[in-house]
Amino acid sequence: MYAVIKTGGKQYKVTEGDVLRVEKLNAEVNATVELTEVLLVAGGDNVKVGKPLVEGAKVVVEVLSQGKAAKVINFKYKPKKASHRKKGHRQLFTEVKVTSIIA
Repeated sequence: MYAVIKTGGKQYKVTEGDVLRVEKLNAEVNATVELTEVLLVAGGDNVKVGKPLVEGAKVVVEVLSQGKAAKVINFKYKPKKASHRKKGHRQLFTEVKVTSIIA
């Protein structure tokens, strides 16, 4: 059985036992979170497609860790103008493990 969920403005195809990094969720480590924005649930020949969401479906995940991704450097430079700008950014993420998919 797999599901397509939406969180943090992105869509993920998940199955039970998957570990993935999503945009930061406000939850403690080792807490369970229910993601209710389920777009599709499929298992065998049974496929439920939402319009836009599947009613009554949810994916239960366990929060493994909170963290920051590697730094991304943004450097702008104009030659012969003594002009440059350097910025860095570290995106926050939550690492989760899918424990169950409830259709």
